[in-house]
Amino acid sequence: MLTEGISFGRAFGIPLKLHYSWFIVFVLIVWSLAIGYFPAAYPHWDRVTSILASVITSLLFFGSVMAHELMHSIVARQAGIPIHSITLFLFGGVSQMAEEPRQPQVEFRIAIAGPLTSLTLGGIFLAIWFWLTGIPEFVMAICFWLGWINIVLAGFNLIPGFPLDGGRVLRSLLWWRSGDLRRATRIASNAGRGIGYLFIILGIVLIFTGNLINGLWLAFIGWFLENAAAASYRQVALQDILRGHKVRELMTQDCPIVPPELTVQKLVNDQILTSGRRCFPVVEHDRVLGLITIHDIKSLPRQQWSSKTVRETMTPFANLKTVGPDDDLTTVLRILTEKNINQLPVVKNGKVIGMVARDNLLAFIHIHTELGT
Repeated sequence: MLTEGISFGRAFGIPLKLHYSWFIVFVLIVWSLAIGYFPAAYPHWDRVTSILASVITSLLFFGSVMAHELMHSIVARQAGIPIHSITLFLFGGVSQMAEEPRQPQVEFRIAIAGPLTSLTLGGIFLAIWFWLTGIPEFVMAICFWLGWINIVLAGFNLIPGFPLDGGRVLRSLLWWRSGDLRRATRIASNAGRGIGYLFIILGIVLIFTGNLINGLWLAFIGWFLENAAAASYRQVALQDILRGHKVRELMTQDCPIVPPELTVQKLVNDQILTSGRRCFPVVEHDRVLGLITIHDIKSLPRQQWSSKTVRETMTPFANLKTVGPDDDLTTVLRILTEKNINQLPVVKNGKVIGMVARDNLLAFIHIHTELGT
């Protein structure tokens, strides 16, 4: 997942992460600057100077990308949307918002904030390069490249294809005009897919005309855009199906409870193999201690099943992700997807009153999709 990665700090209280793919593109940019751009633009520089400039330029470039994403996040937070993290990855950065904007005006403000930040940074770097005299050529060279690359970054992100910022701007305008988020997303996503296919075609043309590296890179970007656009529409379509439906509609209430001192082996033999159930609340004196699932049991070596108790194997209640019976099913979808879990306890007044499972949610979505409702 793009939201996974190495944490390296916080900004305005928002966790910052580096996805593992970031290291690939960082090395590629340093390499292309060190052997291509700087030696060609400044042939009198020695190799060490070119490499040092390339490393500093690359770090500042990704700092600019981080600023771009950070501005998205700040505007989103001002609109009341929680931000889980910002992650730098192969194609730039992504802000993980807890929910989608609920109004087109909010969507527009969030989307446009990033490109405006990049344009501003580009203007600042070019102003330093153009107006400040007497500064070292080394600094001027870095500022010139960063100025133009930030402007290019803003221009690329303003391409009107979802999920790029320009696509989100387009979606917000269509949403504002029609009032139909799903239709607006479909149009913006189709535009994104079209642009993705165009990039792929142009990449193939470049490959066959001898420009292998740029062609592969452009085709790869096109493939990523097409997939991201299609996935974004599917996500909105799913949320549209689930919105307005409550957890109580899908939850199962016949959840057999198990005592904490029961052995895992006995739980498997007496409950799981006979009933096919995958999770059980662990209760002692009417107090819910936790939840034990098949996933918990699988993480335990088979030879320990007869000696380990449910208490020792379960996930404590304090560590569980839970929902309430009146929560929206979109909340269930988000938690199951983000945490990669198969079921959620339904809790009311501190007591587990049911379970909602991924299988139930998928069946619900399938039926509504088939009926066209």
